[in-house]
Amino acid sequence: AVCMDGTPPAYHMDPGSGAGKKSWIVNLEGGGWCESVTACMYRKGSRLGSSNLMERQLEFRGILSSNPAENPDFYSWNRVMIRYCDGASFAGEGYDAGSRVYFRGQRIFNAAIQHLLSIGMSSADQVLLAGGSAGGLSAILHCDQFGAFFAGRSTTVKCLADAGLFLDAVDVAGGHTLRSYFGGVVATHRVAQTLPRSCTGHLDATSCFFPQNIIGSIKTPIFLLNAAYDTWQIHESLAPDVADHGGAWRACKSNRLACNASQMKVLQAFREQMVGIVEGAFSRSKGNGFFINSCFTHGQSKVPATWNANGSPTIHNKSIAKSVSDWYFGRAEVRAIDCPYPCDHTCHNDI
Repeated sequence: AVCMDGTPPAYHMDPGSGAGKKSWIVNLEGGGWCESVTACMYRKGSRLGSSNLMERQLEFRGILSSNPAENPDFYSWNRVMIRYCDGASFAGEGYDAGSRVYFRGQRIFNAAIQHLLSIGMSSADQVLLAGGSAGGLSAILHCDQFGAFFAGRSTTVKCLADAGLFLDAVDVAGGHTLRSYFGGVVATHRVAQTLPRSCTGHLDATSCFFPQNIIGSIKTPIFLLNAAYDTWQIHESLAPDVADHGGAWRACKSNRLACNASQMKVLQAFREQMVGIVEGAFSRSKGNGFFINSCFTHGQSKVPATWNANGSPTIHNKSIAKSVSDWYFGRAEVRAIDCPYPCDHTCHNDI
C-alpha cells in the first residue's frame, strides 16, 4: 500500500469529542486521475503522487469542520481525510517496473480503513464514507467494500459522493472524450480487477468506472450531491478543447452568461441525462438520497459557503448540510432535484 512513488500513504485526523467519540467520517480526497504511465510519472512528482510532498497540516472545513455553526451534525465526530496519491480513485492494482510507478490505490484504501478500525473505528456507532470529485467517484466505487468492514456489527454505515457523478456523455464533437480518458485510467492502473463484480459481470471495465453503471446495485445507503451543470464535466467531458475545434465554447465555459441558445440546449440535455440516471435504478433503493442543484460548480461539501453558510445553496429552502444530515440520521427522505437553470437564485456558481 504505497503512493505512486513508493512512499507510504497518509491521512489527516481530528479526533472526536463528547457525543461524537463513537462516530466517524472518512473522507477520500479528490484530485483527478492519470491515464498513462507518462502522465503518472509526472504526477508522482507532486503531492498527488507522493506523501513526501504533502502538506503536514490541512484545514478541515465544511463537512469536516469542528465548528458547530459550520457543521452542526458532524462537528464532534472523528473526522479523517485520506490523502489521494494513487491517481485512480483508490482503485488501481499494479506496478510499472520500467518507470517505477506504483498503482496501489485499492491497497491504500484497504490499509487505511484497516488502520482506522484498529485505532477505534471498529467500535463506532455511526460511520460515513465521503469524498469529493475523484474522491466522490471513489466513495461510490468503494461504498459496499466499506460497508463490508462492518458486517455483523450494529454500526450505521452510509456513503456520500460529492461531485462524483461523472457521466458517460457525448461531447460537442460527437465523441466520448471522458470514456476514452477513463479507458486509459482503467488500463494503466489495472482497475478492472477491483471494480464491482455486479457490473463487470455484464459490462466492460471502463463502463464500470462510470457511476451510472454501478449506483443502482450498491447495497449500502448512499447520497449523491452534485451540480446538474458540473463545471469540471462541462470543461473536460462535454466541451473539452480537443472537441471544441473552432473555440466556439471558450466564452461559454468561462462565463455561463455568454452561452448562446444552442449551447444552453446542450447543457440542458446534460442535466437531463444526469437527472434521468438519478431518477432511474438509483432511486429505487429507499435508503438512498440525493441533492442535485442547478448550479455551475464542482464540489460543495467541503466549502463553507456552499455546505452550510448564510446564503448557501438550497432546494425547497433546505441547505446541503441539512439535507445530508436529514438523510443520514433518517429524519426525512431527501430526494431533491432542482428546476433547470436559471431558476435557482441560491447558487454559488464558479464556472
